[in-house]
Amino acid sequence: MGRVIAIANRKGGVGKTTSAINLGAGLATQGVTTLIIDCDPQSNTTGGLGFPKDPHRRSLYHALLLDTPLADLIVPCGMDRLSLIPSEKDLIGATIELLDRPNREHVLRRKLEPIRDRFQFLILDCPPAMDILTLNALVAADTVIVPVQCEYMALEGVSELRDNLRRLKHSLNPKLEIEGILLTMYDERTSLAKQVRDDLRQFFGDKVFATIIPRNVRLAEAPSFGQPIFLYDPHCRGAESYLELAKEVIRGTGLGATGRGQGLGVRG
Repeated sequence: MGRVIAIANRKGGVGKTTSAINLGAGLATQGVTTLIIDCDPQSNTTGGLGFPKDPHRRSLYHALLLDTPLADLIVPCGMDRLSLIPSEKDLIGATIELLDRPNREHVLRRKLEPIRDRFQFLILDCPPAMDILTLNALVAADTVIVPVQCEYMALEGVSELRDNLRRLKHSLNPKLEIEGILLTMYDERTSLAKQVRDDLRQFFGDKVFATIIPRNVRLAEAPSFGQPIFLYDPHCRGAESYLELAKEVIRGTGLGATGRGQGLGVRG
């Protein structure tokens, strides 16, 4: 059964969508079948994988609210072993329409069950809010990756999110663990970035990924061309970093032996 990883942070602009796209693509380059599910009504992951906005295209909304099987929504992404379930702006309606559903936080989890065996990894890109869509993703997930920009107040933000995840673990998803905290948009020239890096590693220990994602122009450009970094510029520093992240994630599963993702700090 595939491993479901949510990529979540209540704060926007921390590299969440970039990480969803390029971790998924990095896993695919390693021969791992990967499905990315765009759970964000802004649909930036969908656009970043080469699918322009199209109100007539079926999306995750159709699965959550209209009972379309997720299997009918899967589209290939131009890379071997990489697929997508797209989002559209209509998905914002789910934040209201799901509220009247029984067991509303478990809808996505139930929908995923029939397709989990088809993929080794399923990556859920969450909205930058703790809304019903993010709750559905976190209830469906086995683990969470938390992207964190190396900036002032990063430590406080991650601590608050960890507390939220701990409460969610107790109430809705007892198996949820933190896969890792991912440092993004790291600028090694600044003392602030180095201090934030050191503070996070001191506080969270091995919950922080060894891989650090640098601030990289090519990473920022790639979504506007609808391509993962491995198609846009596979030799840039950003591509190298996401490839290392993919390998680190793989090592932390049954395919490796580092043990990342098991008991990583959502206990309570």
